[in-house]
Amino acid sequence: MRSASPSCKGNRYPVEVISHCVWLYFRFPLSFREVEELMLERGIVVSYETIRRWCSKFGQTYAGALRRRQPQFGDKWHLDEVVIKINGRLQYLWRAVDQDGHVLDILVQNRRDKAAARRFFRRLLKKTRTPPRVVVTDKLRSYDTALREVMPCVEHRQSKYLNNRAENSHQPTRQRERTLKGFRSVGGAHRFLSAFSGTSPHFRPRRHLMTTPNYRAEMTVRFANWKHITGVTGRPAAA
Repeated sequence: MRSASPSCKGNRYPVEVISHCVWLYFRFPLSFREVEELMLERGIVVSYETIRRWCSKFGQTYAGALRRRQPQFGDKWHLDEVVIKINGRLQYLWRAVDQDGHVLDILVQNRRDKAAARRFFRRLLKKTRTPPRVVVTDKLRSYDTALREVMPCVEHRQSKYLNNRAENSHQPTRQRERTLKGFRSVGGAHRFLSAFSGTSPHFRPRRHLMTTPNYRAEMTVRFANWKHITGVTGRPAAA
């Protein structure tokens, strides 16, 4: 298999340093300055501005490579939208996850009406290429009317009690939003959340369902896959 890692040609630092900085930033609720401090403790002098450029350049590429290595998405989609503040203005973050908690897609929009829901459904279909068996949402009426237009044969379940999986998936984003003290632009928010939603869950398997040895073995595989897609190693790990 060919490496999916982007080219690091022209960078002063080796790929191991770039990969580690990007991993720290998207895996943990750290600022660029805090990542700079952690690297300095390890004897690596790199500015927070350089780390910011690395995360902007490589973050989405790494996240996309991780998504392509995921197993096939489930046939039950959970959708939810949450308010986020961008440069002082309220926007809506739309998110879809499957029954196993894998993030299907995210989209930042300034509305939560039928047109916004329809746009998100079409985006999801284009990305997954297969309609789900069931869509679970809250009682926002925009979902129902948009789903009937885009996927009329798909079962739609509306209940605030059935959609905890989608609602819980917002919690890491809320944590990062507080760390970042809000987002400055819609484009910046979407770029960060796209990379974050593809990277952070990769290192958060459902540990409560695993024994300690199985969890450690699973994390070993996931770290090896991260090293492969970032170009640190040339061979992917076996699942």
